[in-house]
Amino acid sequence: MIKIKSAEEINLMRIAGRVTAEVLMIMRENVKPGISTGELDKLAEDHIRKNNGIPAFKNYRPALSMTPFPGTICASINEEIVHGIPSYDRILQEGDILSVDVGACINGFFGDAACTYPVGEISAERQKLLNATEEALNLAIKAAISGNTVGDIGWAVESYIKPLGFGIVRDYTGHGVGKKLHEAPQVPNYGLPNNGVTLQTGMTIAIEPMIMAGNEETKTADNGWTVLTVDGSDAAHFERSIVILDDGPEILTAWS
Repeated sequence: MIKIKSAEEINLMRIAGRVTAEVLMIMRENVKPGISTGELDKLAEDHIRKNNGIPAFKNYRPALSMTPFPGTICASINEEIVHGIPSYDRILQEGDILSVDVGACINGFFGDAACTYPVGEISAERQKLLNATEEALNLAIKAAISGNTVGDIGWAVESYIKPLGFGIVRDYTGHGVGKKLHEAPQVPNYGLPNNGVTLQTGMTIAIEPMIMAGNEETKTADNGWTVLTVDGSDAAHFERSIVILDDGPEILTAWS
């Protein structure tokens, strides 16, 4: 069931979104060669808790059969697409790319956002992937207006990405967000215009293109969480939570 948010609820989501975005700005300042993903995870958790929040991902378990996720952030390096587990043993190297996904729950509402960072100097190919994925997110947000559909959002991503020769992750999607981290509707990064759920004022959704430099096959690591490209190609992930208003989308997780 899709939840339409009241003005009061949207204001509460702005607070959760701001703290979530602040974590990603802290990540931008600290992602560099030699730091561990465990250290980054601690920085993220400390900031969320300092702002009276709860890390949304820590101990998250979508299915009873799964091991709870142990981190505050998902820290996915190079060919890892999403759900990389942070660790003090995972040290970032010059030329890596790191995708950080983070969520915070404050006053009963969630923010959710992601960004992929260069670690030091990266190759032109990796920079092109990052630029394309972020631009796909920007185009998807522009399509998220009242009266459009989730298909319009997906088409905005797919019609931009496919001509560039990149692959789209199709097994994982964006989603509604609010009192739960994952709400209806699903928001795929592919689709056709005028198809699917119609967007309405007051809907809050997380749009998150996950793009691969190679083909579109994915696999899950032995840890049961980390999703990787099968061919070992690089992946990038950018995400913002937004609210749909009468005059267009407002970004709730406005990392810069």
